[in-house]
Amino acid sequence: MSGTSSKVPDLAGLRAAYFRPAQRIGLLIDISVAAVVVGMLGLMIVLPSLEAGPFHLMFLAVAIAYGYRTWPLVPILSATVAFTLLGGWLMAEQAAAGRLPKAELAEIALMPMVLLVMIWHVRRRVAAVEELEQMAGRQLEAVQREHEFVRDASHAIRTPVTIARGHLELVAAGELDEEVRSDLYVAMLQLERLTALSDRLLAVAQLDSGGALSEKPTDLGSLIRELAANWSAQPDRTWRFDCEPTGWVLADPEWIEQALDALIENALNFTSAGGEISLRCWRADGHCIVEVADSGPGIEPEDLPYVFDRFWHRMPPNGRMGTGLGLAMARSAAIAHGGELTAKNGPNGGAVFELRLPGG
Repeated sequence: MSGTSSKVPDLAGLRAAYFRPAQRIGLLIDISVAAVVVGMLGLMIVLPSLEAGPFHLMFLAVAIAYGYRTWPLVPILSATVAFTLLGGWLMAEQAAAGRLPKAELAEIALMPMVLLVMIWHVRRRVAAVEELEQMAGRQLEAVQREHEFVRDASHAIRTPVTIARGHLELVAAGELDEEVRSDLYVAMLQLERLTALSDRLLAVAQLDSGGALSEKPTDLGSLIRELAANWSAQPDRTWRFDCEPTGWVLADPEWIEQALDALIENALNFTSAGGEISLRCWRADGHCIVEVADSGPGIEPEDLPYVFDRFWHRMPPNGRMGTGLGLAMARSAAIAHGGELTAKNGPNGGAVFELRLPGG
């Protein structure tokens, strides 16, 4: 029984699949157009005094329906030829009997030509839309592959870096001459860069996926005061802090802290000893604004469009190259919060980064 029943078509399922809302609408349009065409041909036979009116209405009905339902090319061309020949024959008979002006016979060729031109334009539009959808699909797949690669690469980097760091720390604990210790310091420094690269790769991937935020009411001023206290311990810099009351902001404090850390780290790298770094915050136009400014060399005008690009960086005065992901991650965090991050040069030199977040 089971073997026999598996070969019997599920008619109920087939009917349900065919008569979905889209199919029902399409079938209704098909029946309506067929009824109009048959009706107009009937009027041409019964009421020849209407002259070419029914012939025009027949093509008008098909043209309107084709805007909603794009039939395959061969059926629509075959149908057009069929009712053109039939309608044209009726008009020719009426013209021969003197019931229709012979000038109206020009409509026999004109109306199908107009319809065919419209069909050509509609099919071009449909083809263009399909091509755009395919391009969008390919682009989405490429973005998804990029996100997967970034996430996988960040995880793959962490394990060997952790192992290498552990072994180097064991070596550093022993008796070493100055040259070996200097080489060991360089190796540890590069491992720190790899660790930072891995962390920020993972951060960017999480932000791009759109599911990384855990928003809650956050006191932005308090968060910035903590950051200022942490970073102001850096020597040979003048730190300025000015934060007006901003109220509570709906944000993920960890991501905002990481974004501001990246901005402050960038300011520190591009500010020489004795330079100044300032943190300001205020509220304006329904936004909470945080500004990180420095007294460094600023940003070249031709570089401004690229400062937030991933892996784009330039050599800071201290000669310590970053990962090229800090500013990109900070901007991704701003966008994920519905805000924005911009860069410009200050009126007295130096770079100014402005983080704008929607106010609570």
